[in-house]
Amino acid sequence: MKTFLSELRTALLLTIIFAVLLCGVYPLAVWAGGQALFPSKANGSLVTETDGTVRGSALIGQSFASDKYFNSRPSAAGTGYDATNSSGTNFGPTSQKLSDSIKAAVAAYRTSNHLAHDAPVPADAVTSSASGLDPHISLANAQLQAPRVAKARHLTTTTVSALIATCTDDRDLHIFGEPGVNVLLLNRALDEIH
Repeated sequence: MKTFLSELRTALLLTIIFAVLLCGVYPLAVWAGGQALFPSKANGSLVTETDGTVRGSALIGQSFASDKYFNSRPSAAGTGYDATNSSGTNFGPTSQKLSDSIKAAVAAYRTSNHLAHDAPVPADAVTSSASGLDPHISLANAQLQAPRVAKARHLTTTTVSALIATCTDDRDLHIFGEPGVNVLLLNRALDEIH
């Protein structure tokens, strides 16, 4: 009986020690390291105004409806860019529903950007990302929207293209993926001009 009680006491003591270490000390150390080494990223990469008003996160897309703004990539996450409902459309390549929604999105994109009825449309302009939260669009998508935004804001296309260049993120590690334009940062830069 003494052996059983001794083993039980050892097991309970180790459980308490590991609970304190793994549920208290370790998370606290990770949090403190994140705050010390990269506080902006550790706090959600929040985009704030000079008065401290939070406008969003540089990591999560937002919907923009006005012609004065660049449109984000479509979102399949909840009611649009809902981080609690992150997901893609999950339709397969043979899905009629996917085909119909893409055709409608292509027609709407061409109409809103005053493009010819047979003008090529970038895939990211009419399909959602896997998470449904991606804040980036392709350079081609941004350049097709630039004339519409420039006209609505009474700016030159050259000025808008220069802003696109400043809000373009390079490839990951300079070799993976494609450059992308962060729509939230681009639209904020446009607002700061006026």
